Amino acid sequence: MSYPFSIKNLARPVKSFLGVFLVLLSIGYFSGLAFVAQTEATTPDGIEENYNGNEDQEEPQVLKFKKSSREMLTIFHTHVLSISMIFFITGILLWGTEQSVLRKKLLSIEPFVSILVTFGGIYLIWMGFTWISYIVVVSGILMTLSYIAGVIFIFNDLLKKPSSL
Repeated sequence: MSYPFSIKNLARPVKSFLGVFLVLLSIGYFSGLAFVAQTEATTPDGIEENYNGNEDQEEPQVLKFKKSSREMLTIFHTHVLSISMIFFITGILLWGTEQSVLRKKLLSIEPFVSILVTFGGIYLIWMGFTWISYIVVVSGILMTLSYIAGVIFIFNDLLKKPSSL
């Protein structure tokens, strides 16, 4: 089965454009992860505290309050839209690589499942289903691993010499 384009056969200026785009996209993606780490929302307890607050704890280091429904809607809306676009663009590029169809299917579809599970799970945690925080951690890790693998595969093809026709 052939696809409409092959990244390795693109002109050098187009490859440069895509490479710079992926570098900046990755800076944005990983700065978002750094923010999550800074809010201590990388563990199940940290996620729960970030959305449900910690005002009932004795002398917390940083006082956090339960997010309002408006805040939750804003978080859900902005993250689902923006992260979906990140994975839509990387998914299109991934389909232009020489990876197997199975690998491309997995790395282009799994992130969308993870987006739904991660942010739907965060909403459920906010609703009081705190045990879901463990699933949210796993889902977030899978989303990030998919991003890293996809970008590596795309860069691999960006660095290949074009096929001679």
